[in-house]
Amino acid sequence: MQAYLWVKTFHLVFVMAWVAAAFYLPRILINLVEAGETVDVRARLVLMGRRLYRFGHVMLGLALGLGVVLWMGYTFITDFPTMAPMGSGAGWLHAKLGLVLLLIVHYVMAGRWLKGVDKGCSLPSTKALRWFNEIPVLLLVGVVWLVLAKPF
Repeated sequence: MQAYLWVKTFHLVFVMAWVAAAFYLPRILINLVEAGETVDVRARLVLMGRRLYRFGHVMLGLALGLGVVLWMGYTFITDFPTMAPMGSGAGWLHAKLGLVLLLIVHYVMAGRWLKGVDKGCSLPSTKALRWFNEIPVLLLVGVVWLVLAKPF
C-alpha cells in the first residue's frame, strides 16, 4: 500500500504543477496582446511563456507517466490495492480521461499560439483569450468532481 500512496501523491503533485502552467499560459498570451508593440515587454513575456510551456510539458509527462503506473499497478504491483479501474463501473474514469484530453488540447493550442508569436503570427483578441483562459478552470472542476463523486 505504501508504493501506491507514493505514486498517487507524486501523480497529484505533478498534475497540480501542470494545471498551474495550463492556467497561467493563456494569461501570458493576454498580456502579450495587451503589450502591443512594446518590444522589451513582449520579449520578456515570450521568454516567460516559453519557459512555462517547457515546465508544463515536463510536469505533464511526469503526471501521465505516473498515471500509467497507477493504472497498470493494479495488476502488476503487489503493494497496490485490488481494484478494477477500467472495468465495470469505471465510466467516471473514461469521462475524466476525456476531460484531461481536452485540457491537453487546450494546453497545446496555447503553446502553438505562443510559438506563432515568434514567427510573427497574430494572436486572437483579448476578449477571445479571456474566454479561452476560463476553459481549463471549467474542465478541472469536471475532473475533480468525477474523481470525487464517481457518479457512474
